[in-house]
Amino acid sequence: MVGREVACPSPARQCRAEEGSRVVWSVVLAAFVLVLPVELPDKTLFASLVLATRFPPLPVFVGVGTAFGLQVAIAVTAGSLLSLLPEALVTGVVALLFLVGAVILWRSAGDVEDGGEAAEVREQTSFLRAAAISFGVLFAAEWGDLSQLATAGLAARYEEPLSVFAGAWAALLVVSGLAVFLGKKLADRLPIPLIRRVAAGLFLVFAVVAAVETVRALV
Repeated sequence: MVGREVACPSPARQCRAEEGSRVVWSVVLAAFVLVLPVELPDKTLFASLVLATRFPPLPVFVGVGTAFGLQVAIAVTAGSLLSLLPEALVTGVVALLFLVGAVILWRSAGDVEDGGEAAEVREQTSFLRAAAISFGVLFAAEWGDLSQLATAGLAARYEEPLSVFAGAWAALLVVSGLAVFLGKKLADRLPIPLIRRVAAGLFLVFAVVAAVETVRALV
């Protein structure tokens, strides 16, 4: 990719390449900013916390990160298939996805999370077994998750599946890293209702933008 830019001395082509690079990074950032607050109060965060009380941090992080990567790839693929449909239908589906996510987050913002769990002794087990258990738990927990919904919506809205994948996976890795290595201190210090309302607001903004684009496509 870099070689192509050097081989093309045309200012117009160079300008297009720079513009394309900015678009890629803006999509990565959009995916990261949207998925991060969604995942902070999520059930997968607490699943990672529980796993970290039973197994050493590194295999848990590897297993959780791998599960997140596979689930993000599935979500991006599902979202990318929507890009083959007519523009008005795509933006309408995206608006609906984000609106549903906003409603779910806002309604769950007032739920009281009881985090009082008895401390358990870490199991003496192999790296691969701990990573495999962590992978299985998170892979199952992530199905139908709000971060999946957000990732699928972004992949349908932008024609940059790799950028969406990179941004969403990076956000999930940050969250899983915080959960595994900082443990329950993260959940104790971050107000869960506030996080969910911020995430709901982001979802609502994306839903409104997609709805406006749907109307423009139909006019």
